[in-house]
Amino acid sequence: KHVIRQGIREAERSQQLSEIQSRAHDIVQATVTRVDPEKGIVALDLGKGGEAILPRNEQVPGEVYTEGETLQVYVVDVVSTERGPRVMISRTHPGLVKRLFELEVPEIYDGTVEIKSIAREAGSRTKMAVWSADPNVDPIGSCVGPKGGRVASIVNELGGEKIDIIEYSDDPQKYISAALSPAKVLSVEITDLENKNCRVTVPDGQLSLAIGNKGQNARLAAKL
Repeated sequence: KHVIRQGIREAERSQQLSEIQSRAHDIVQATVTRVDPEKGIVALDLGKGGEAILPRNEQVPGEVYTEGETLQVYVVDVVSTERGPRVMISRTHPGLVKRLFELEVPEIYDGTVEIKSIAREAGSRTKMAVWSADPNVDPIGSCVGPKGGRVASIVNELGGEKIDIIEYSDDPQKYISAALSPAKVLSVEITDLENKNCRVTVPDGQLSLAIGNKGQNARLAAKL
């Protein structure tokens, strides 16, 4: 009897593991079950995938979580442990923004438009570089959507985080100049290709815009 029970438990555990492993690198709808303000952790119910903890460093600064509310979280990884599967989730991972766009934009879902790179400072701003395999399809327009509807619903889901969408280019000079938008770039001089160093010239009045608040614009462009 004991052996049979153990066998059933192991079978249930491996079924639960494969169920949640199939959702790795995807978005999961989760319900907040417990909030511990002292430790700063939030416990979430992932439905069939069991429970998971959203640690403080994976929470978006400024977001407040309340018991019973529904959240979208990104499954970073699923690790098998002796006590069953351990699910690592995040609200700050760039993958969350990527998956939201894949679900929202049909052109990304069918592969016409490709997300080449994402740089994110969660809760504040994301820069995303997109590219289109079809010259007749505008990659930025597809992501923004009619009257900005597609990007607006993602911004809404992310609590008002700003999203800059730029066009990817194989030419580093073109790509860097696009990445620094909304600042206008006069010229990009690659000083050291191997170590990825360059010098960018912008009009006098655009310097602070190119650097961004506390260096954020230049930092995200460099990450991109």
